[in-house]
Amino acid sequence: MATLFPVDTFAGFGPTTARPANFDPDLGRVKSRKSQTLRAGVRERAPRLPGVYGMLGSSGELIYVGKAKSLRARLMSYFRDSRDPKAGRILRHTHTLVWETVCDEFGALVRELELIRRHRPRFNVFGQPGRQRYCYVCLGRAPAAHAYVSRSPTGRDVGVYGPFTSASRAGEAVRRLNDWYRLRDCPQSVALHFADQAELFEENRTPGCLRFEIGTCSGPCAGECTRRAYGSQVRAAKRFLDGTDDRPLKNLSSTMLQAAKAMQFERAAALRDRLTDLEWLHEKLKWLRQARRENTFVYPLTGADGRTVWYLIHRGRVRGACFCPTCTTSAAETRELLEQVYANDPGPGVTPGQVDHVLLVSSWFRKHPAERANLLTPAQARQFA
Repeated sequence: MATLFPVDTFAGFGPTTARPANFDPDLGRVKSRKSQTLRAGVRERAPRLPGVYGMLGSSGELIYVGKAKSLRARLMSYFRDSRDPKAGRILRHTHTLVWETVCDEFGALVRELELIRRHRPRFNVFGQPGRQRYCYVCLGRAPAAHAYVSRSPTGRDVGVYGPFTSASRAGEAVRRLNDWYRLRDCPQSVALHFADQAELFEENRTPGCLRFEIGTCSGPCAGECTRRAYGSQVRAAKRFLDGTDDRPLKNLSSTMLQAAKAMQFERAAALRDRLTDLEWLHEKLKWLRQARRENTFVYPLTGADGRTVWYLIHRGRVRGACFCPTCTTSAAETRELLEQVYANDPGPGVTPGQVDHVLLVSSWFRKHPAERANLLTPAQARQFA
């Protein structure tokens, strides 16, 4: 039957960077509208190996992707009476089961996320592009840069930080940041005039809002600061966002304690609110920096077949995989792959398309902290190869 919208028919799992090029996956397919026939096919053909599986609808579209330590055990669980209600709902829409083996559980996790982002199956939630709306804290907008929140950074800013899941929380932190560094937050339509900006006829300008009067803005709209002085404030804000200067947190904490000791409780509460918002921003950015900086290594992991896979992880993402070199030829190929992966720095930022991968890698090592003892630096891997 013709459909109003074209159907993306599943044509195969496709290429991946999370599997050695010379790994030969076991591919399986069972097709039937009857769950009993699907169950019999799984029992007969599905291997007891780690991998990913997909469920296809009546038109051949991929409606669900999953991963498993044992494909046979996981797929058989869909046919139990005690199955999860969602599993039963997915199975009712399934006309074909497909699977692909991978080297190990970690590879299955990475491959699952990769397939979800590529095919966007309607029954998957985690990892769906656009399902989670991210925002960024940006420092920019000429002629007087300031901090603001954007879902689509222009790329022309002094700095872009994030992503964050809560735009409202990021907005509060940005407001506190502009107040502390006395940066403007007025609309772009407001005309600005710096004190060192020459003019033929002097005008009597007044600040456009109360922020200058209460000391939370330098007043570039009224010529109350020079361009150079304002630029130094922007650079100071960037140092805070870059994580190289935490003096605002120390100063606010010290001032808050002094106010509390002096029984100025309302002032102490106001300072506490400012500190809380800036601490939230500081900790979020610190975590993102660590996730990107620390998660650059080679992760050796022995698979179900006894062979060791090297996962090449750069800035929190799996960017290549190969088997541990065992001969001169494989060593040369491994060194070439290491050079390709680690030669280029993708930059400090994390795009929405990358953040789920970074979170996946970080989550894996939080659950398996002992695995960090086996990690190799890129330099150590090159020497080994």
